[in-house]
Amino acid sequence: MKKTGSLIVISGPSGVGKSTLIGKVRANMPELEFSISCTTRAPRTGEVHGREYYFLSEEEFLRREENKEFIETAGVFAHRYGTLKSEVMNRLTAGKSVLLDIDVQGALSIRKAAAEDPALAACAAFILIAPPDLPTLEKRLRSRATDAEEQILRRLGAAQKELSHFRAYDFMVVNDNLEKAAFELESLLKCLQLRTSLITEELFQ
Repeated sequence: MKKTGSLIVISGPSGVGKSTLIGKVRANMPELEFSISCTTRAPRTGEVHGREYYFLSEEEFLRREENKEFIETAGVFAHRYGTLKSEVMNRLTAGKSVLLDIDVQGALSIRKAAAEDPALAACAAFILIAPPDLPTLEKRLRSRATDAEEQILRRLGAAQKELSHFRAYDFMVVNDNLEKAAFELESLLKCLQLRTSLITEELFQ
């Protein structure tokens, strides 16, 4: 059976535990390929170029953007982020499912592109990772002890705005209990692989 891969777009506010959830799910679903985004921000402690992100200079990012190498770009906290077409399209055509961990701006950009591209719409699915409530998210951000007070308040403000777009997503997983949320996300991703919209040939003729 000939099938295209799924383009799985996952977003969530800073501090929601998105990266931890994705890591747990990918450990059980190694067939999911991870699309590495580009960013102009500096690497955080422990981050490696080509693993968490492609860390680009402003000049390099703009050059790639002018060359239309990105499927989407967004500005977040004075930095630029983008997803390279080369990280996505070839894999989908080969039948491999690709997971995008991007912010809400980027997800909305891909949603808009999918509305104008039937092939992209057929394989794309949008999942929001949400906290049970904003006070819980604030507690998690403060417990990380990595941001100044100003940054925490800015992240909380951004989170509230991002979460207000929840209806732009097809699914929402609430990360209240990590194990439960990981189970729900993994189950959802497995179901998405069974969509008839991914089948690229006529069957049972």
